[in-house]
This record gives sequence, C-alpha cells and structure tokens, in this order.
Amino acid sequence: MNDDAVFRALADASRRRLLDRLHETSGQTLSELCEGLNMSRQAVTKHLVLLEAANLIATRRQGREKLHYLNPVPIQGIAERWISKFQQQQLAALSALKAALEKPD
Repeated sequence: MNDDAVFRALADASRRRLLDRLHETSGQTLSELCEGLNMSRQAVTKHLVLLEAANLIATRRQGREKLHYLNPVPIQGIAERWISKFQQQQLAALSALKAALEKPD
C-alpha cells in the first residue's frame, strides 16, 4: 500500500464524499454514486479511478454494471501508523495525571 496515494486520494473533499457514500451503502453502481452530486458522470469516474488506484475502493462486475465497494484497509493502516501513536501519548499523559491526582500528599 502506498500511503502517498492514499493521502492524495483523501485530500479531495469530493472523493471523501464518495467514500462516505460507499460507507453508508457499499456495492453501488456509478449511476447510484452520481445521484444527488453536483458533478458530471465523467468527474465522478475520474475520482473513482483515483480511489481505486489508492486501493480505497474495490470493484466487481455484475453483468453490465460495475459495483464499487469501500476498502477500509488502507485507512486502517494510516490510523495505525499515523494516528494511534499520538493517541498512545495522550493516554500515557492522562494516566500520569490520574496517578498524580490520586497520590496522597
């Protein structure tokens, strides 16, 4: 997995909106994803290509339709690598504060 490609894909609000829609209902067609968006079908397709290249979505053909599915694995990898290490520091600080406050004078 290429973190740069994932970060680039997540940097765009339109792509995040598409990911949110796939999170709500996975397995949508291009037509379903286009509904209610203020974007052309071609623009949505371009965003989906970038999301697929970043491995954030997976596709499967069903007859003539192409279904799009959210792949949360790259986002989880980023959370583990970039976010959780900061949470550990905060938890350690809270634990130290708790111990200091509970320490008898």
